[in-house]
Amino acid sequence: MATIYALKTRGVLGDQTELTIETKAGVLSIRLDSQLNKGIYIMMQQALPQFQEFNGSLKDLASVMGIQEEDIETNLPTVYGSTGIWTLLVPIKNLSAFRTMKPNNKQFPEVLKEMPKASVHPFCLETYDVNAQMHARHFSSPYSGTIEDPVTGTASGIMGAYYAKYMNKETDSPLNLLIEQGHEMGRDGRIHVTVTRNNDWYGIEIKGTAVHVKDFEVSI
Repeated sequence: MATIYALKTRGVLGDQTELTIETKAGVLSIRLDSQLNKGIYIMMQQALPQFQEFNGSLKDLASVMGIQEEDIETNLPTVYGSTGIWTLLVPIKNLSAFRTMKPNNKQFPEVLKEMPKASVHPFCLETYDVNAQMHARHFSSPYSGTIEDPVTGTASGIMGAYYAKYMNKETDSPLNLLIEQGHEMGRDGRIHVTVTRNNDWYGIEIKGTAVHVKDFEVSI
């Protein structure tokens, strides 16, 4: 989203309001909505969600996140999920646990034996923002070159599908969720996620914007 925002605000996209972008998560459809006094909102259609079981040790998983095994919510499944990039979705009981998390990313592959290159995405239903439904952090794969991502569009999308599949099974009506992330990094953000469902099929669209942080130059 930040890339699209930068291209739009610098005039590269001109008057375009619809486009496609090729990413590691696949070819994604983008819509732009410029609202007076509200800035630019970017809507991104994600790939169809996929889930796969996690059969590893919750004790070891908690250890590499820097928390206790008791902090993990076992009434909900810990599963791998993807709308293009795989992450391990880990339900956490309380928001307070997020403040104590200290990930050991280098050890992720030893715990994520089914998908050693996956990231880890803990989340809970307790939030800072009363309007949000879910809070999350995103700990990067050790192969990515980063430790943590402040706001993660692909992971937020699969969180929406997780919510529909495991927590709101009773209705086929579209779900509109607000997901918060980044508070523990001092870079709190919000992503709107819309989930449409038809039996076991889930359509995922995320919506958000970006802000200019700083300029820097790269020498190649």
